[in-house]
Amino acid sequence: MTTLILIAEGSSLAVVGAETLLRERADTRILKAENADDLIAQTADHQPAIVLMGDRFDPLFDADVLIERIIRAAPAARVIVIGASIDGLVIRDLFLMGICGYLAAGDDLSACLLTAVDTVLRERPYLSPTANAEYLVIMQTGKQQQWQLDPEARAVLRLLASGCTAREIADHLNLKLRRVYWVTEKMRARFGVTTNEHLISRASAEGFAHFPG
Repeated sequence: MTTLILIAEGSSLAVVGAETLLRERADTRILKAENADDLIAQTADHQPAIVLMGDRFDPLFDADVLIERIIRAAPAARVIVIGASIDGLVIRDLFLMGICGYLAAGDDLSACLLTAVDTVLRERPYLSPTANAEYLVIMQTGKQQQWQLDPEARAVLRLLASGCTAREIADHLNLKLRRVYWVTEKMRARFGVTTNEHLISRASAEGFAHFPG
């Protein structure tokens, strides 16, 4: 049976290089998407077995937003992310969102990509060596109980990064002001920071959002 793999190319050299490796796999058909809208459209139209994407695929969309849309468009698709972040909490959050595999961009893809594909096709999760080590640290230290950023938190975060005040965020999202303060404090605790400036910096560095300059 032919395995259809949709690659979200973007500018990631790791993802571009992955195409060469995948073309060596038997009974594999490859499609490519150039941007987020194209990715979602092709996912819905072709229902691929696997979607392979970089965590910085489209600068206009957060990776977590794209993952949610991919899963809605093709619930049976297995999403594998090639990511620059090796933060165990980031990796954990992506798996909670529904991805099936995570490959750290610094790991040797020639040694793990094809194994990742075969593993997720067997309905088992896969992490490359570096990602697996960082994920295990989080699980073993008990930090896995830290709060996960949900869509509401990400919306608050993006508005904070745009320079909005807590009152403006509350009005924009139709939230109570104390709810905005509560969500912001939870995010500060999640990232281990005490100011909104540090919150935005840490969240951006970990790949949660692409903020305006």
